[in-house]
Amino acid sequence: MPPKGQTVSADDGSQPAALTHLAVAGYRSLQQLMLPLAGLTVVCGANGCGKSNLYRSLGLIAAAARGDLVAALAAEGGLPAVFWAGPQHTSGAMRRGEQPVQGNLRREGARLRLGFAGETLSYAIELGYRADDQTSAFVLDPEIKREWIWAGGPFHPRSLLVQRSGAVVERCGDGGSSRPLALEVSPHESLFTAVSDPLEAPEVFQLRNTILSWRFYDSFRTDRQAPARSGRIATRTPSLAGDGGDLAAAVQTILEIGDADAFQTAIADAFPGCRLAVDTVQPLFRLQLHQPGLLRPLEAAELSDGTLRYLLLAAALFSPRLPPLLVLNEPENSLHPDLLAPLARLIGAVAERTQVWVVAHAEALINALEITPGSTLLRLERQLGATLLPGQTVLERAAWRWPG
Repeated sequence: MPPKGQTVSADDGSQPAALTHLAVAGYRSLQQLMLPLAGLTVVCGANGCGKSNLYRSLGLIAAAARGDLVAALAAEGGLPAVFWAGPQHTSGAMRRGEQPVQGNLRREGARLRLGFAGETLSYAIELGYRADDQTSAFVLDPEIKREWIWAGGPFHPRSLLVQRSGAVVERCGDGGSSRPLALEVSPHESLFTAVSDPLEAPEVFQLRNTILSWRFYDSFRTDRQAPARSGRIATRTPSLAGDGGDLAAAVQTILEIGDADAFQTAIADAFPGCRLAVDTVQPLFRLQLHQPGLLRPLEAAELSDGTLRYLLLAAALFSPRLPPLLVLNEPENSLHPDLLAPLARLIGAVAERTQVWVVAHAEALINALEITPGSTLLRLERQLGATLLPGQTVLERAAWRWPG
């Protein structure tokens, strides 16, 4: 599951350098996929088309920056479970249905590749099976084969800044010169954890911090035992936790140091006449929703699942400290259809301040987000088991080039 951490991004309101492309090869249904990214990217498609695989692939890149990519892949069943299971190459006859899909001779070793292009720095990683120690019980553990960091978006050998090949991480210089940064890197360790000196390798340090600042929200719990329904000893909370358990503290932080007026306006947009408050008398802060006609506010334990989920999303999106990338996976789950238009307005407003990625399946939300200025809609399909973006031209796919 993708990480759910705090952020270290600036609070000055400026929008950080954005990602321009995401590329994945050999991961589940993502045989070879490159997607363009906008300020607001909306990914949709039928069930089973590969939307969740894209969401997971972003989480795997974040796991590489944290240093636990191998463990994250093991939690998914290891490389045998996550590798593309279809043929390495599909013929025109297969695509036209004139020939059954069948395996073909694999001319190179199986590889899983993940990468992204950014406006300032870009990154890619390649994993495969171990080539040695066949007697080990861990022979199916993934091994990091190569990693690259380069300047700008499209890869060019002259833009390469840092590369890792096997156990060696090198800084690349002009004229093809290089010098080692690390010589004995474990095959389970990414260059982000092997090279940590910000003076020796500022690009690695900067990119690692940026990736660790990405924030993922997926399937907030709203059941009777959901963390958001119970009190919790509160501290200042500039970003909502992934489980939503610090909801009351996050709301109070917004009311104190965030855009409280806009936040309350967004609540009233979804629930006319309502406003949020927090009971801060006791160490355990308690959320309170004031509704017209009621003599007392409702606490989180009394709210419906849909109402609580919307409040969780509002608190996440109104964070006083926005990350450089905010990823929402099917935020419309459990919401009443009347809440989808206010949610789209909320997401659109946040996308003016930072980059947002939304995986959605509700057409009402998709249609509302599609007309948001600066948005890009990516409607995925699946053909012969592989996820693809219909209509993507050769020139558009050429915007990404794998290093190596």
